[in-house]
Amino acid sequence: MRNHESLQDLMIILPNRRAGLFFTQHLGALIKEPTWMPEVKTIEDLFYAYAGNRPADDLTLVFELYRVYADLQENPEEFDRFFFWGEMILKDFNDLDQFLADPDKLYHQLAEFKEFESDLSYLSPQQIALIQQFWSSFVSQERNHQEKFLKFWQLLKPLYHAFQASLNVSGLAYSGKLYRQVAESLDQIPKPDQHFIFIGFNAFTGTEEILIKYFIQNFGAEIVWDLDAYYVEDKNQEAGLFFRDYLNDKVFGPTFPEELPRQIQDRKIEIKTYSTPLKVNQANLVGSLLEQVGESEKLEETVVILPDEQLLFPVLHSLPDHIDQVNVTMGYPVKNAPVYAFLEAVLEMQRYIKIENEEELFYHQPVRNLLSSTYLKGVNASFCRDLLSDIKERNQVYISKKELQKGGVLFQLIFQKLESERLFPYMATLMEELAKLLQEEPLQRSYLFQCFKQLTRLREIFEKQGNPRLNREFFIRIFRQVFREVKLPFEGEPLRGLQVMGVLESRNLDFKRVIICNMNEDSFPPSAGLNSMIPFNLRRAFGLPVQEQNDSIYAYTFYRLLHAAEEVHMIYTTAGDQGKSGEKSRYIQQMAAELGREIEEQVIFVPIDQKKPEAILVKKTQAVLDALERYLIQENGKAETAFSPSALNTYLDCGLKFYLQYIAGLKETEEVTEEIDAGVFGNLAHLALEKLYLDFIERKKRTALEKGDFADLRKNWVFPAVEKAIREQYHLEGEADTKLNGQLAIARDVLQRYVRQVLVYDEQSAPFRLISLEKAKRYEAGLSIQTQKGPREAVLRGIIDRVDEHQGSIRLIDYKSGGDKKEFPHLDALFDRSLEKRNKAAMQTLFYGLIYQGSHPENTAPLKPAIFNLKEIFNDDFNPYLKEREGRREGVEVQDYRNFETDFRQKLKDLLEELYDPLKPFDQTAVLKKCEYCPYKEICGR
Repeated sequence: MRNHESLQDLMIILPNRRAGLFFTQHLGALIKEPTWMPEVKTIEDLFYAYAGNRPADDLTLVFELYRVYADLQENPEEFDRFFFWGEMILKDFNDLDQFLADPDKLYHQLAEFKEFESDLSYLSPQQIALIQQFWSSFVSQERNHQEKFLKFWQLLKPLYHAFQASLNVSGLAYSGKLYRQVAESLDQIPKPDQHFIFIGFNAFTGTEEILIKYFIQNFGAEIVWDLDAYYVEDKNQEAGLFFRDYLNDKVFGPTFPEELPRQIQDRKIEIKTYSTPLKVNQANLVGSLLEQVGESEKLEETVVILPDEQLLFPVLHSLPDHIDQVNVTMGYPVKNAPVYAFLEAVLEMQRYIKIENEEELFYHQPVRNLLSSTYLKGVNASFCRDLLSDIKERNQVYISKKELQKGGVLFQLIFQKLESERLFPYMATLMEELAKLLQEEPLQRSYLFQCFKQLTRLREIFEKQGNPRLNREFFIRIFRQVFREVKLPFEGEPLRGLQVMGVLESRNLDFKRVIICNMNEDSFPPSAGLNSMIPFNLRRAFGLPVQEQNDSIYAYTFYRLLHAAEEVHMIYTTAGDQGKSGEKSRYIQQMAAELGREIEEQVIFVPIDQKKPEAILVKKTQAVLDALERYLIQENGKAETAFSPSALNTYLDCGLKFYLQYIAGLKETEEVTEEIDAGVFGNLAHLALEKLYLDFIERKKRTALEKGDFADLRKNWVFPAVEKAIREQYHLEGEADTKLNGQLAIARDVLQRYVRQVLVYDEQSAPFRLISLEKAKRYEAGLSIQTQKGPREAVLRGIIDRVDEHQGSIRLIDYKSGGDKKEFPHLDALFDRSLEKRNKAAMQTLFYGLIYQGSHPENTAPLKPAIFNLKEIFNDDFNPYLKEREGRREGVEVQDYRNFETDFRQKLKDLLEELYDPLKPFDQTAVLKKCEYCPYKEICGR
């Protein structure tokens, strides 16, 4: 500026507005006397001013493009199918105009390639080679692929010209069209009153290049290059790609300084790299690095560069207390906000609504997500809690609209089926209702306001286009597409405080301390390729940007940060992402190889205790002993609860597991299961057999079954019993229509086969007399044990699936759906904790003998334990009775529990006395195999 006496006669053109803001501030600091400042514009503003127009939004342009396409195409696709590749065509048209490519030559018809080959005078040898390379690969394609591409390619040339004509009539334009319009009419630009200076550019589009050259040649404009010899002189350095071309240009070449600045190599820059295990660790590290900023230092001389926007809030939350001013240049994507996730979840739920008997049913997964959200819980927490619990308990795969709308007005608004024409007004109403809930949350209201503004804009565009057919799927897709680009701008003083910005926002700005996060390959530089309908070779041949140019722009942006830096801190993560291991950015590798400096690298790790976890012992405090009192008979002659065979088997398996489940009361998380797993199938089988025989007793008014009863049972009563079991399992009303999903329908058929096979076995063993069935009766017995308070009586209780009288014996039958064995070597083995495959089923059926005899002390009949294993019941040699078998000796069938009663009671007594011993803590099992499927293994670190 020293060469210009009157600053008001200058026009400063910069790549972006932020650079202009800092330029004006810096210039103001240099001026000692009052004066008019120069006018500062962006290159974009300059083009739009000369064009006398500004670009329309992309959605309006895609609608206009579709209108033209529909006129050209005989059988056009619907707009919702056209939209997403229409966006790509529009981007290609923009590139084509920005770089002044000839649409007629680019979109030449392949059918006329021979004619095309004969007129190559307008192409350079390199362009010819690239085009011929493309054609050769095209010819090698399959015929049907060629035809599809040819048909599409033939459409683009007339589409481009018709689209231009349509935009001219409507007065609409996209940026490339305006740039081309200016570049092709430069002779109409009058000589400006101001002197133009272009500052800080490194890569021009074709239109920018031709305009700036025109201003230099005709109006004496100047260019001030912001560069460094480090990357310009090295022909392999991608950051200097454009500068090397401009240096050899007859117009641009003379504008470069005779000696290029050598700031990067000559300045003593302290460069450090840090590797962190996870992305989020970077935020804590940034906070630690900012602790080094002295309170007397200017905060605006430090910048934090965030290539990944998701790190913004973690970084802001990690700032040291003394940093009280922050300027966030980057906007925060609304798509990462909780309120947007809620809106999207409401739309996503619409995809999974089904209608049965004119009733709207909502799929459980999205419903549970919404009921768990803070927005619905904030309105009616108890309703959400109870309904979520009910869905799990009743295993509801689909929930009715009527049930969901009981929560209140907001629930009635959310849980309804939306028709396409109601989508816009519905979403607007929903946002207004949410705004009322967020009165005390200004940040969330700001997100919601941005969403509402974008929705209103979207709605207005659709209305201008005559409300084209809008189905729900397209609405959801375009909702995501449009809102993906929306960002919440942050308010603040841009020239004061710590600077936090994205990569491209840092162009042309100088900072003393630079902290860059996510210095990973695929993040900085980004890996995203160009989405284009124009093949790579054709793009390159016609001078359109390819990935190489993008890489050069990002490389320059990085090295530009080193021009004035005194400290550079680069952080990358080693964690894998999407199947790839974390790899440091190529820029770090390049600097280490090219600068010839020692770059300090520091590994930031999260301390991990690699010691073997200590054994967990839970001592029997007074509180624990008080909890165990519930199982003992009190002064009133009753116990609060009782030991079941499952509880005692759990204690034998693992003392800690017993404590967590029965003393601490930690229950397994219940989920809605759409699959019919072994547990659900077993419950259904139990219920079906119970219903079958209970209904028989009620119909016949007798408990004895003869062989002649079974033909009717198999033919007429199995299906109703299974239906009743399914209704009870899934809490269906008595007369409700049981329309079953695929898995349940198959399970119903398999269940009928199992039940019929049980009837086949029962018919062979008939006659027998039913005594009790599952839930009809609970059996109970007391067992005297010694405790620290003296002799007490523990209560044992259980539900026996079926008790019947057969050939003079009382059979105690347990139905099992798994592969439980019926053999055990001896009684001691049933109480041996060290055994990996202790027979818990045998232990359980002998327990049934104890509680049956305890409930019927007058009984003198033999008690015969039996296991009806549904997996084995189809075997010809099926035998349900327990066998005592050791080694290879022939097994001995257990004919009467009472033969084992004395020893069994003593072993149970010893087990319970150990359980009540205050000096014996609850410990972990030594058999790790038992931990594989334990729901508590995360707690004990197994």
